[in-house]
Amino acid sequence: MKCFRSIISFFLICTLFFGCSAENDTIIENETPVVISKTYRYLALGDSYTIGQSVCETCRFPIQLKTKLKQSLSASDNILTDIIAQTGWTTTNLKNAIASQNPVNNYDLITLLIGVNNQYQNKPFNLYEQEFPELVNIAIEKAKGNKDNVIVVSIPDYAYTPFGNGNATISSQIDTYNNFAENYCIQNNITFVNITDITREGLAQPTLVANDGLHPSDLAYSRFVERIFPKAKVVLGL
Repeated sequence: MKCFRSIISFFLICTLFFGCSAENDTIIENETPVVISKTYRYLALGDSYTIGQSVCETCRFPIQLKTKLKQSLSASDNILTDIIAQTGWTTTNLKNAIASQNPVNNYDLITLLIGVNNQYQNKPFNLYEQEFPELVNIAIEKAKGNKDNVIVVSIPDYAYTPFGNGNATISSQIDTYNNFAENYCIQNNITFVNITDITREGLAQPTLVANDGLHPSDLAYSRFVERIFPKAKVVLGL
């Protein structure tokens, strides 16, 4: 009798043990993974080359860059893109616009492309020497205070368009602006991307120039993005 009771007890213990194990296995199998989506914030600062004068809204380089970056994200992630730029803006105009709009200081990526209108409007070069570093510092502030989140893009050379007609003086002056910007970025460990040589193919390759005969085309902007994209991926940790 005692032996029989021991057998029954053993049987009940085994049943409870394996029963619980099976139930736990079922719960684990039915669990749904929690998907954590991430939103990145991108701010593009500049002038006509950033707003995309004479090309469609999705053709401008910041939007092309956003589209390409999204291909490296999971389906649940997103990139919010803000643009502070307008045709004709000098460094002074851009500074004032940023101060007026006062964007937040939590951008994950910022691009800065400015200076052509300082040259075109014959502003004193020392104005650019003063205000370009100020704009870089503003960009860093808006990029969570992290200079690694900022990418400076060189100024295109509009001499290589029907409007510029190969004017060597324009090219020389654009070089002066770009050399200053690049040297400043090198000295301060800021990422600098040169796209000027692409625009200097404009007279030989008319498809790189927009229909207005002055600004880059959507094709030119796509080539800008080819160079900016690898740097932007690093910034976002993709």
